[in-house]
Amino acid sequence: MIKIAFDPIYAHELPENHRFPMLKYELIPAQLLHEGTCHPEQFFSPKSCTKDVILWTHDAEYLTKLVDQSLSASEQRRIGFPQSELLVRRELIITQGTIDACHFALESGVSLNVAGGTHHAFADRGEGFCLLNDMAIASNYLLKHQLASKILIVDLDVHQGNGTASLLQNESRVFTFSMHGATNYPFHKEKSDLDIGLSDGTDGVTYLSILAETLPRLIKDEKPDFIFYLSGVDILATDKLGRLSVSLADCKERDRFVFSLCKQHEIPVVVALGGGYSPDIKDIVEAHCNTFRLAMDFFS
Repeated sequence: MIKIAFDPIYAHELPENHRFPMLKYELIPAQLLHEGTCHPEQFFSPKSCTKDVILWTHDAEYLTKLVDQSLSASEQRRIGFPQSELLVRRELIITQGTIDACHFALESGVSLNVAGGTHHAFADRGEGFCLLNDMAIASNYLLKHQLASKILIVDLDVHQGNGTASLLQNESRVFTFSMHGATNYPFHKEKSDLDIGLSDGTDGVTYLSILAETLPRLIKDEKPDFIFYLSGVDILATDKLGRLSVSLADCKERDRFVFSLCKQHEIPVVVALGGGYSPDIKDIVEAHCNTFRLAMDFFS
């Protein structure tokens, strides 16, 4: 059975008119259940990630600031969320969801987290709506427990995975691949193992062609035995922060291509959703739900 990490805490209450579309975390599981793509028994509620596991990746001083609610005003602005005890607990639960999903993916080939993909979090700070870097933490968890020997992170959010690149730059057993908008946030890019910067206005045909040239080669060369897939839907033409011109159909084809390679090569994959900022929440939810629909098609 394909398992999906979700807890109601994912839909954290934010100040009115906040630009982050937190509502999607309620709507995505509701839509998947309504249409019958997923069933209630597939969803699991993670516990909180432990301090010891987080400290394999993040600095103790930073974690203390999060837990003690002692982030400065500028640190909170960089993250984009006002600090609260509930927000930190949410992040700990999301992170554990990605870790738990690793175990489920090893059993069934795929597992998904309704949130996660918090790739802008660094060892000593958060930014860009990211407090803790769930995929870096989960990668270190897999390596520590000898559950994987070579990991490939496929980051297809429109924004570069700068925190992930920084956190894993000295870990040769994890290959970081980020395909993102070249001129988009973050404006100072870190160095992933492979970065592909896309021009503003890149269309779906070009996007899919570049991915088709790149990802099979990476799998052949790196021979990963585990993949993390960050399936951000901020590549959509409708996205107010994205700057690309990728259609909903092409975004779905992107997911199909990634899953087909994972299935073909029998590589377990954990999916976290990443960003999506289209003005109409329906566009965000539909694109994210497509990821789940395809996962069910390929791995059920």
